[in-house]
Amino acid sequence: MATCPECDAEIEVDEFDVDKGDQLSCPECGSNLEVVGMSPLELDVAPDDDEDEDDDDDDDLEDDDEDLDDEDEDDDSDKEDEPWDE
Repeated sequence: MATCPECDAEIEVDEFDVDKGDQLSCPECGSNLEVVGMSPLELDVAPDDDEDEDDDDDDDLEDDDEDLDDEDEDDDSDKEDEPWDE
């Protein structure tokens, strides 16, 4: 028997069926949990792999913004070289 760290529900888990690092879901709240201790059986919220991917996407967006800034500077310099029509 183990306790969900999110909702404190008692989760029936056989210690012989799981190993440290295994992941399971809480039947009450649906949280992804990881076995972090074996004796006594201890669960913790599992790290979310999607968050790492999202962080990478944010970095890509920041790089794109920097590229846009560079392009704006290039556009301004082109305008200075053009003769004025009077």
